[in-house]
This record gives sequence, structure tokens and C-alpha cells, in this order.
Amino acid sequence: MAAALTAVDGVAGVLLGGSRARGAHTPESDWDLGVYYRGAVDTAELAALAARFTGAPVDVAGPGGWGPWVDGGAWLTVDGAAVDWILRDLDRVRRIWEQCRAGHYEIGVQPGHPLGFWSPCYPGEVALGQVLADPGGELRALRAETAGYPDALRAALVEAAWEAEFCVTIARKSAKRGDVTHVALCLARAFGVLAQSVHAEAGVWCLNEKGAVAAAAALPCAPPDFAARVAAVLGRLGAQGAALVSAVDAAGVLVAETRTLLAAASTPRPSAPPT
Repeated sequence: MAAALTAVDGVAGVLLGGSRARGAHTPESDWDLGVYYRGAVDTAELAALAARFTGAPVDVAGPGGWGPWVDGGAWLTVDGAAVDWILRDLDRVRRIWEQCRAGHYEIGVQPGHPLGFWSPCYPGEVALGQVLADPGGELRALRAETAGYPDALRAALVEAAWEAEFCVTIARKSAKRGDVTHVALCLARAFGVLAQSVHAEAGVWCLNEKGAVAAAAALPCAPPDFAARVAAVLGRLGAQGAALVSAVDAAGVLVAETRTLLAAASTPRPSAPPT
């Protein structure tokens, strides 16, 4: 399939992504294929190719069809397996990579990403993916570049943890008013930001919200029982009155503890004295 995709006008290469690329899949996991294109891509040709593999018509969303960050693509069922084609503008991915190397990132609104699409996902997908087809060698070259996590990006995303504390501060006001929805939004955002910061401090690419808290919990600078404590806080958000305020207080303790550990991990260690 990857070889056939690279024969489509505009397609530069194909990358296996998601849990299958990382070896974290289950038998039910989808096959995620990043279809990297340059300029325009022939969606009619993609639709014809998809129909060949599925035996039925397939809708293919062109660039921008699924939103500003998840460009477009198609959902296929091939021999009973779910196969997702996800379009990626190769030149844009490289631009984002250069920004990340300089310590700059964006968070964009994107359907399917309730905490926003964090731009380091683009180079992270390449770094963690498996190149399946790459006639010009561009994906392999970019994968080699992204293998090392940029120090400037690490510093920027660790610094971003301040937002988690701010989210707790405004959640406290809403908790006193009994605004459960706003409290839930604030605390989910706080924990999502912390997951990004913890990944960054460890030099590990974080691709999206799914599984991010559990993955962060396994990293060195996460507080003990990080994932369990996040789940405990979020599980109490149906409460009212003092119980809701107490949940926000517990979130504040976890945020402060995480920020302290991040600061300690980011502090340069003094070199050993000469002997």
C-alpha cells in the first residue's frame, strides 16, 4: 500500500505511525499511515487507489478537509482491518521542525484534539514513526534529524507548565460558584499541559492527549502516582460545594509538586570539583 501511495501525484513518502510504529499496539489497533505530500496532492487518484484496496468507494478529504492541523485523509477497512490515511504537508512539517529546534511551538484548535494540537507533534510523528516508502529519501533524512529532542524546545515546554498553575487558580473561582463544567475544563487543561512539560523534560515526544498522562507518569520527573492522582481528581468533579473545592485543592497540590520536580530536573548540576 505504501509503495502504491507514493505513485500518486504529489505524494513524497509514507510513514507508519501510531501505536503500531511504537510497538504499543493491540490486535484491535488501527494502522495509521502518514501520507506526506508536497504542493498539491491528487485526491481523486487517492480515492481510486483506496477503492482498489477496499473494494468500495472511499471518501478522501483533501488538505484542510479535516481541519487546520490534521490536514485530511481517509478511513479504510482492508481485510477487516482499520487503516487510516493521514495527510501531512511535508514542507510544513519541516517548517514546524525548524521552529521547534529554535524553541518555538504553536497550539492550534483542531477537531478531535480537545486540548489543542501541539505543533511538536509533527516532528514527533516522524521521529517515532517507521518509514515505509520514501523514494527521495526525505523522510529518512528528517527522521534522523528529529531523533534528538531539541534543548530549546525542552526549555520552552517545561516553562509552559506555568499555565497549569494558572488553570488551577481560575478553577478555584469557578468551584466556589459550582461551575463544574468550567472546573473540569480548567483541570483537564492543567493536567494536559503538565503531561507535555514532563515529556519535554525527559526529551520524549508527546504526540497527543491519548495516553499522555499515563506515559508521563512513567517518566523520571513525574510525581509518585501521577496518573492515579490525576484520575482521582477528575473523578470527583461531579461534586458540589466543599467537595468540588477540595478536588481543585488536590489538583493544586499535584501541579505545584510537578512544577517543583520539573524545576529541579532543569537546574544545571554543578560539575564535580577537580581531584
